Amino acid sequence: MCDTLVALKNSTSDGNVIFGKNSDRPSEEVQLITYNPRMKHNNDEEVQCTYITIPQISETAAVLISQPWWMWGAEMGCNEYGVVIGNEAVNTHEPLRSEGLLGMDLLRLGLERGENAINALNAITSLLEKYHQGGGCAYNNPRWTYHNSFLIADQKEAFVLETADDWWIAEKIKDVRSISNGLTIRGKGDIRREGIIQHAIEKGYCKDDDQFDFAITFSGSAPSYSPSSRLGRSTQLLNDNKGHITDRMMMEFLRDHYRANSICMHGGFESTGSQVSLLRDDAKNIHWYTGTTRPCKSVYKPYIFPIDNQKVEAPGPYEVKNNDWEWLRHSKYVRSLGKSAEKNYDKEREAIETKIYQKVVNLIQDEKNLAEKEFNEQLYKIHKDAYQKAFKLIP
Repeated sequence: MCDTLVALKNSTSDGNVIFGKNSDRPSEEVQLITYNPRMKHNNDEEVQCTYITIPQISETAAVLISQPWWMWGAEMGCNEYGVVIGNEAVNTHEPLRSEGLLGMDLLRLGLERGENAINALNAITSLLEKYHQGGGCAYNNPRWTYHNSFLIADQKEAFVLETADDWWIAEKIKDVRSISNGLTIRGKGDIRREGIIQHAIEKGYCKDDDQFDFAITFSGSAPSYSPSSRLGRSTQLLNDNKGHITDRMMMEFLRDHYRANSICMHGGFESTGSQVSLLRDDAKNIHWYTGTTRPCKSVYKPYIFPIDNQKVEAPGPYEVKNNDWEWLRHSKYVRSLGKSAEKNYDKEREAIETKIYQKVVNLIQDEKNLAEKEFNEQLYKIHKDAYQKAFKLIP
């Protein structure tokens, strides 16, 4: 249960690409902001993913990811080249496997191996075909398995990639797009795995080439864009604001509580982490992460590459939870708020984030007058201030 959104240059207020995702997971599952630097590897080196081991490549990119504490993979993230990816659970006619790469593993591998969006897409699809997707997607729960869709973007273009077991199809995004726990690509897409249409015919999913319509063929139904659905609501927010979308606006989309199917989810499943990325041509990309649950109760904190002097954890997986993780402290506190305290908390949180955001806007406006080192150092100070003020809200 997640929502991933993107607005390309032709749909934003400043001509930059803006990406956003809420990761909806079991409400007690800690999600950490972790960092892995660029690394060179030996020819015979392997990488241990969540359930299986695969060969490593000669060099992996630096990645900043939002990572459930117990797994190797990630729900969303970015790399040093400006590639961002979010994934979604989807149901299809194809069988589920008990072992393979998690969709979250594929996401992290795409970030580590992709210097742009199409490279990341190709990395994911080649790994999917060779090693499959599968395995339990919740801590100690091998029965919760699903297939995956992905939204992959960089500073110039973006793609939706949807899968059904080892079969896949991709669509190049034209302006705005969102995905949310269901297949959405209609017709034959823009890129697809060779043989996918013949496979669908042989399985009886469709009669012939003319009838092939990926979302319907592989899931049995067309996507619903009703405003009462999360997909419909996210699409409506993007379309209604096309041409004016900002990264701050994207944060508010991810906090949306319209009707019952809120984009900002609460309950047994909730939005346990959130990311918004401002992808800029020939300039520093600004990545905003909550690092805490419930975007509506969180302050987005800014990050840039290189990840120096910024708050991150070492990459997982971890064997046990650490009680010192601020995610746990924040989660416990926001769940305990009464109505009066919640109102005060929300007011203070919004005031803090508004000031932090404006500081980043001012820094960007002054960027041409600053050396890179000075720009970085000022951003690092804003980053530190954001964390300090956010956690002063929590007694």
